[in-house]
Amino acid sequence: MLDPGHGGKDPGAIGVAGTYEKHVSLAAAHDLRQRLEASGRYRVAMTRATDRFIPLEDRVAIAQHHGADLFVSMHADSVTDHDVRGASVYTLASTASDRQTAALAISENNADRFGGPGFTGVSPEVARILASLVGRETRVDSAQLQQDMVENLGAATEMLPRPARHAAFAVLQSTEIPSVLVEMGFMSNYKDETELRQQAHRARITQSMANAVDAWYVARQSARMAG
Repeated sequence: MLDPGHGGKDPGAIGVAGTYEKHVSLAAAHDLRQRLEASGRYRVAMTRATDRFIPLEDRVAIAQHHGADLFVSMHADSVTDHDVRGASVYTLASTASDRQTAALAISENNADRFGGPGFTGVSPEVARILASLVGRETRVDSAQLQQDMVENLGAATEMLPRPARHAAFAVLQSTEIPSVLVEMGFMSNYKDETELRQQAHRARITQSMANAVDAWYVARQSARMAG
């Protein structure tokens, strides 16, 4: 399950040159879907295939309804420091790995404010409970996918220092589906924004993400055979 961040009335981050995160994430998700399906090894669905708003809890529910093996949320967020640039990969945890990641999680978990009173998002307290409920196997598989994503993205694009990070992201709350959130870069950085507007650069990112998915399945199959 590919999850392009934001959409509809929620543009997500808006770049310094006016680029909307929701457009970048959707274009990249479509490209990644095509790459994965072209291999003939995967069936791929998306939480949204068009520019529409999907509440955070519904994104998780869609993945669960499809019985997804993996959940990959794709973003290009913003931070207050415009010098910060590079890709990074996040898993669910009860506490954030650093202040910047904590701020990102708060921003992402507030996305449901666009949904009106019916969608209030997930409080930090609930997020901590959800993180504690994630099964051990799911945590291990998520960590493996994160590692594969970091290794492959690092060969294709600029990366944040310590690119493997974690926080209480509501969209990663599934207890049975290995899940990661990929920040492809930051709209708040002009260089990242400029590159993410270019199809060729997004193609390098999505190819590296497809390679990571391949590596994850190989590792899982090897572990099952060994077990």
